Amino acid sequence: MKAAVFCFSDSGSKLAERLCTLLDLKKECLHRHIPDDIGDLFAEKEALIFIGACGIAVRIIAPFVKSKMTDPAVIVIDDQGRYVIPVLSGHIGGANDIARKLASLLGATPVITTATDGAGKFSCDAWAVQNNCAISSMEVAKNVSAAILKNDIPVASDYELPSPLPKGLVKGESGEIGIYIGIHGRSPFKATLQLIPRILTLGIGCRKGTGKEQLMSAIKTVLADNDLDFRAVGKIVSIDIKKDEEGLISCAKALCAETAFYTADELSAAEGDFSESEFVRKTVGTGNVCERSAAISGGKMIVRKTALDGITVAVAVKDWRVEF
Repeated sequence: MKAAVFCFSDSGSKLAERLCTLLDLKKECLHRHIPDDIGDLFAEKEALIFIGACGIAVRIIAPFVKSKMTDPAVIVIDDQGRYVIPVLSGHIGGANDIARKLASLLGATPVITTATDGAGKFSCDAWAVQNNCAISSMEVAKNVSAAILKNDIPVASDYELPSPLPKGLVKGESGEIGIYIGIHGRSPFKATLQLIPRILTLGIGCRKGTGKEQLMSAIKTVLADNDLDFRAVGKIVSIDIKKDEEGLISCAKALCAETAFYTADELSAAEGDFSESEFVRKTVGTGNVCERSAAISGGKMIVRKTALDGITVAVAVKDWRVEF
């Protein structure tokens, strides 16, 4: 965990040192005062842990708070180590789970104040983060969280749903508001919260200098033509001579996707039946880039080589299931 720990008293300092040891954090992660680069730490760290009063932490972080989609987890622990309180990004930032972990390590009591947790109901945004799913709309997610506190809401899925479902959920395919889990972009409810597992791997072949917008257009077209949600992309892969291609890297960042690049020899060693091109073989050393790179990355090939505007795209999907 990329964390920074802050303390303001002698007893807090001792607790902070103990916590850093338990979390195996380096010495430079411990701050006995508020550093000048606190804004940078807020942007870079996964968690900021304050040992002291909640008010101090709130005043320190206030200028940097932007969005629950990007803000780090912020946790406060009293300097006697009795209570661990998540104060920011409880669900998406993971502050609630981190607080529970810290409380377990310290023998303290976690103080969880988010409404769905307090009611023991399903938390859609926390579940999405834990299962590497994209959230279609934070506004709808907020409405789902409010609705689930009053009534059970329906959930539809492209995957088998386990039984029993979490408290607050029932199986269903229609209604005013509900949750859809899958990679096909369905909206079975009047207000549908789509939770989209990032399980698609895109194998990409392209000319040198191909731009981000051209790549994004080709990718979205290929996915849409195959009834696949572009937000389900979790990884973009290609041959290693493309690893510094600005358009490809920018495209991956825009899709929040990881990247991986393979040598021509690694691609040639991939097992399977691929669409081969002698021109591509002479140019880069292997007869197919998009399908072979997708195959190496694992999963089942669901879209074979598709050419569009000088770009080739293949799609593989990883095994995945719904677990609560």
